[in-house]
Amino acid sequence: MFNFFKIKTLSLRIRIFLSMIVLIIVASILMASISIIQFKNEARGYHQERLERKETAIKEHINYVLSNSTYPLTEANLPLIFKDEIHELADIHNLNLNIYNLKGKLLISSKASFSVDSVSPPIPKYIIKLVQSSIEKRYVDVKIVDGIKNRSSFSQIKDDKFKPLGILNLPYVDDDDYYEEELRAFLIRLSQVYSFMLIVAFALAYFLASYITKSLKTISDKINETSLNQKNEKIVIEANSREINSLITAYNGMVDKLEESAAMLAQSEREQAWREMAKQVAHEIKNPLTPMRLTVQSFQRKFDPNDPNLKQKLDDYTKTLIQQIDTMTSVASAFSNFASMPAQQNESLNVVDVVELALDIFNEDFIQFESNKEEITAQLDRTQLIRIITNLVKNAIQSIPEEQEFKKVLVAVNEENEHVFIRVEDNGSGIEVENREHVFEPKFTTKTSGMGLGLGIIKNIIENYKGTITFETELGKGTIFTVSIPLTEK
Repeated sequence: MFNFFKIKTLSLRIRIFLSMIVLIIVASILMASISIIQFKNEARGYHQERLERKETAIKEHINYVLSNSTYPLTEANLPLIFKDEIHELADIHNLNLNIYNLKGKLLISSKASFSVDSVSPPIPKYIIKLVQSSIEKRYVDVKIVDGIKNRSSFSQIKDDKFKPLGILNLPYVDDDDYYEEELRAFLIRLSQVYSFMLIVAFALAYFLASYITKSLKTISDKINETSLNQKNEKIVIEANSREINSLITAYNGMVDKLEESAAMLAQSEREQAWREMAKQVAHEIKNPLTPMRLTVQSFQRKFDPNDPNLKQKLDDYTKTLIQQIDTMTSVASAFSNFASMPAQQNESLNVVDVVELALDIFNEDFIQFESNKEEITAQLDRTQLIRIITNLVKNAIQSIPEEQEFKKVLVAVNEENEHVFIRVEDNGSGIEVENREHVFEPKFTTKTSGMGLGLGIIKNIIENYKGTITFETELGKGTIFTVSIPLTEK
């Protein structure tokens, strides 16, 4: 089960490669197996036919001897008839032969007298019956002795009137040395050929697997790069497979639909953001209206022209109203700044000088500035760059508790990889974990005053320049905001 799941996790290219290699190996094994079987069948057929040919030739020679014999053709005279002829037959045909009577007793043999037992075993009765019952009056007995196949044919000897005289026995040993040598030579040649083919197959399989999966790798890379928050590129390659072309078409169609969905989502998010902004503005405006109303009502109820403290009370009421009016003005100004971003007035400016200029408005002596170059030129809007710096530095200052003894805000400007990097680092209290994902939301703020529009504004400015703004924070140690803006427009 483990191996099965391990195989399933392999890439398609590796699986195609392994499949082709396994196919070659299986084919070579099948070819070798078929060759071995074929050689064995040929050897068996060869020995069977050779025995039949020798038996036919010997029987013709025996019939010739019988037809020219001066002895009467009887079973008892067979040893006399073949006394001298049997050895000649064995020499001519290179095969031993034995002649038995019809009951299976040995009458004469071509073997030397000292090699023939004094009492030779008779032919088994079942063989005699098989010879007599067969149509050809012939039977071949096959036995394995010491791992060697021994054939022994038994057939009737007949006189000129086709009367059985005896039984001819031809012992034959299957000599497979020739075929085994041929088989070994063939297998050696086959292994050499398949070894070469296997090497070629490795290279070819790797090439084909890479070629087949190249289009899939391109599609996979494109899918991995696909995101709702960016412009996704379509696949323009033309694959050689109809299935892969269908997959490419489906992906390109998905990209079109994704862009439509992204546009709809962006529109929906903008509408939702403005709805939330309107609610927030309405809420912020309502907050000062209530104390203003209460102040006016209280003044109306308690107004006494003869009150000696009338002037003092009038000043208190006036201050209260002015304070609430200022709050409303601040809310309206913040909303106006966010809602009506001025058009970019890009100019070639030295970012280092502009950042230093923006820091001059701050009186805190713990603000530090550094840069790896004296001049970093970029095409930016001066006002918007100052807004970015002042907003980030102001947030950094406000993030440091007033009671903290050692305070530090570091502003660094560096140029790297055709980008200008502006880093604002503080040693304040950091950003709470639950607040981090809401930092750039338009209405989000952790302060007791303000609407939380500052970071939303500068994020919008930075993204208009194809830049990014990120932050790193650690509770109790501080926060680092990093702005990256390309030096040249892309």
